[in-house]
Amino acid sequence: MRLMAHKTRSQQQLAIKLRVERPADRRWLSWEHRRLLIHAAKTALAAALCWWLALRFGLHDGYWGAISAIIVLQSNFGATITASRDRILGTVIGALFGFSFSLFGVLPWNYILAVIAAVVVCGLLGLRSSSRLAGVTITIVMLVQKTGSHWTVALDRVSEVFLGIVVALVIATLVFPDRARLRLRDGLAQEFLVLGAFFEAILQGFRGEPAENLAALREDALAVLRANNHLLEAARNEPSGGPGWREGLGMLAQFGRSIFDALVALEFAVKDSHEDGYALQLEPALGRLAVDIRTGFHYVGSCIHSWRFHVAPEGINLEEDIAQLEARMDAVRHTGSRFSQAEILRAYAVQLHLKQIARLLRASRVETSRAIGEAQK
Repeated sequence: MRLMAHKTRSQQQLAIKLRVERPADRRWLSWEHRRLLIHAAKTALAAALCWWLALRFGLHDGYWGAISAIIVLQSNFGATITASRDRILGTVIGALFGFSFSLFGVLPWNYILAVIAAVVVCGLLGLRSSSRLAGVTITIVMLVQKTGSHWTVALDRVSEVFLGIVVALVIATLVFPDRARLRLRDGLAQEFLVLGAFFEAILQGFRGEPAENLAALREDALAVLRANNHLLEAARNEPSGGPGWREGLGMLAQFGRSIFDALVALEFAVKDSHEDGYALQLEPALGRLAVDIRTGFHYVGSCIHSWRFHVAPEGINLEEDIAQLEARMDAVRHTGSRFSQAEILRAYAVQLHLKQIARLLRASRVETSRAIGEAQK
């Protein structure tokens, strides 16, 4: 199977536009460094503002508000909402249990029972991320020696945390806002380009020497998948950016995982292949399908980047490619006695995996278009 050795000019331009570089690329690091500096500045601003407001409002321990702001202010708005929710729920539960258990019993037994009860309740309510914060709040309410009642300490603690969360959300919203859904969109576009590169490396090994960067590309694809999964969780907590945004992003993330699994299966299927004669008989149908799949990865990536999925790519018809390959498989079936069983099984396995990847690629575009309510063309 003769594959094109280089990307087309439009594919190269798309890769540059989407910043698809390896982690060692200096431009990529510079971009990440800028985001890091912005996040550091936003965190310092939120902490300082909390401290200043606490002094203005006369809160006893204003530094707790600053601590809360530092903890909950994340790199994007969606993750900040998640962290804020976990912290305020943990603080409220901890304050309630700390005050309640301080009314009866003596230390340390009432403290131990309060922590156990808070952790169990958080677990039963599905708030496991809040359980540790509840335990911290109980510790402050019951063990830190302060003037005034335990109720005063609990109320102060909740007020300080609430102040820190409000300030963090305001800073995340108004100062260089970073939306998880927008980062996820670019991340998914990058994901399909990386999966396409992984696909090319796999097929290079099918008809010749395995690609030297095959393992690295597999790790890159896994890293992008994991990063996008984290962004997807954060994006679900953000206000919707338009019709079908959540559904479309979630669907693309699911298709990306399915395609990666199919690529790993393809990699296993072509293992130990060396210029298989039976596969040569499947040309040009096999090679045409492989080239169109490779182009399809880049086209889906461009669709995600522009958030337009309804226009089918010109000159690519994956279902027609599949039909031609199946017809070619039927035409050469009678020649199977001339080849080893391993070659024949490998060719059929490659055919099946290519068909699966092609259909997943097409479905990722078509189903996403329906999810976001586009008119089909």
